[in-house]
Order: sequence, then C-alpha cells, then structure tokens
Amino acid sequence: MHEARSGDVAPEAVLRLANGFLDGHHVEAARVLARLFDRAQMMQRVTMSYDPTRVGGSRGKPQQAELADSAAEARQRLGRMAATMPGDCWGVLTDICGFDKGLQLIEAERNWPRRSAKLVLRIGLEHLAMSLGLAPVAAGAESGLMRSWLPERPPMFAD
Repeated sequence: MHEARSGDVAPEAVLRLANGFLDGHHVEAARVLARLFDRAQMMQRVTMSYDPTRVGGSRGKPQQAELADSAAEARQRLGRMAATMPGDCWGVLTDICGFDKGLQLIEAERNWPRRSAKLVLRIGLEHLAMSLGLAPVAAGAESGLMRSWLPERPPMFAD
C-alpha cells in the first residue's frame, strides 16, 4: 500500500496501459472512479493520521459530519455504478482504481490467464465511460444557429 493519490492522477496500472491500448476517455473514467474511491474512504489506512478531524482535537466546528456525509454519498454512488456493471468488470475496476492492485496480481488472485485482466479492464472502463457520458470524440449538435449582435451585415463588410 502507499499513500493516498492526488485527485488528478489515474491509477498507475491504467497509466501504463494508456499508450495505445486505452483511449483518453478510459483514463478519464479511471480518474473519476479513483477520486470517488478516495472520497468514499474505502482504502485501509496504514499510517497514523494527526489530522484534527480524525483525532478529535478540532477547535472550531467539528468536520466529521461533513466528511461522513461526503463519504456516504460517494459510497452510494459507487453502489449505483456497481449495480450497472458486470461483476468481473467491477471487480477488476475496484481492484485497480480503488485498491491500486496491478494486473498481474489480479490475474494471480483469480487464476486467470495472462493478459485477461487487461481485456476485462478495458471492457469495464468502456462501460464506465459510457455510463459517465464520456466518449472518445467530443460531439456537439449537428448544426448550430448563427448568432450575431448585428441585425445584418453592414455594407462596408459586404463582398
């Protein structure tokens, strides 16, 4: 285990696969899931924290309730995501994005063939990206209305 990730970084296993195997929307979906896991406070703590909200020594308004509400909301959102995904895909996504396991470790724990976790990860990230509204290419409306602050083109600009 290592210290908590910063909010902008995708899990290391995802970043290693990003060159050619995973697209940008897959990496962004992994980042969203990793941030959600961090907010849900699902990872075990392996070191002592001297944060006043954890040890109870805050002098101002207690912040535990706010942290608990945020964590509870994040856990509910994770539960809704899990309900829409195939079990193996969700298991691989949580192991990689939530608990920072590597692909080889996942394959060894589940007695899967080599490179199979990589494929399940891609399927899971594609499903997660679709549910989050992420796509490989940004697409807008087919045609937009032309808007101008002028009622018509002035004669000096006419062709």
